[in-house]
Amino acid sequence: MKSFNKDLDRFYEILDMLRQRVGGYRYLRSCTGRMDWPKQGVYFFFEPGETRVSSDAVRVVRVGTHAVSEGSKTTLWNRLITHRGTTSGTGNHRGSIFRLHVGTALLATGEYPHTVRGSWGKGSSAPKEVKLVESGLEQKVSKYIGSMPFLWVRVEDVAGKNSLRKYIERNAVALLSNVVNKKQDQPSANWLGHHCLHQDVQLSGLWNVDHVYEDYDPDFLVVFKDLAEKM
Repeated sequence: MKSFNKDLDRFYEILDMLRQRVGGYRYLRSCTGRMDWPKQGVYFFFEPGETRVSSDAVRVVRVGTHAVSEGSKTTLWNRLITHRGTTSGTGNHRGSIFRLHVGTALLATGEYPHTVRGSWGKGSSAPKEVKLVESGLEQKVSKYIGSMPFLWVRVEDVAGKNSLRKYIERNAVALLSNVVNKKQDQPSANWLGHHCLHQDVQLSGLWNVDHVYEDYDPDFLVVFKDLAEKM
């Protein structure tokens, strides 16, 4: 029988085991491609100041994966570096929905040129002059995401919408989301996501919009634990 509270606690117990097995949290601000990344995986971002109601443990605020389209060759590090941005501190929010959402929240809470407000999130690409105007906000996004601790689990399988990576991502988001039911791990009053332009981020308490209205399959926890134990 499904028990949400027990399943949520179990999920975080698995994450704690995963943290110990990989040697602690990582931060994108200090990560490089020379580190021992698996080719494929699922990642879990936490956020300073965001804790679980039942304890002082940090709560997950973003779950993601990569290469879910058939034939995709994108690696885990490819995806993470897109979220991180460049070594110079800028980035491309048009290539990362995570960066896009964080940027809209920062726009709502800070002073930025009107031109940035008009161009942010518009189009799949932008000319150099637009990117130059947006660079200040891109740097703020990189700093914000770069300070978020994260974990990852190796899940290497064939790219596609029915991949095991997608199964873990989908169910983890559904379990963590506050949309369907007002669950126990609500975001803090000061969480930046409250200011995100996308309502689903505000409602879910996650920097995710896909799968936040779905129910979860508790059996995914068995699979997730098995994967974590192999790290």
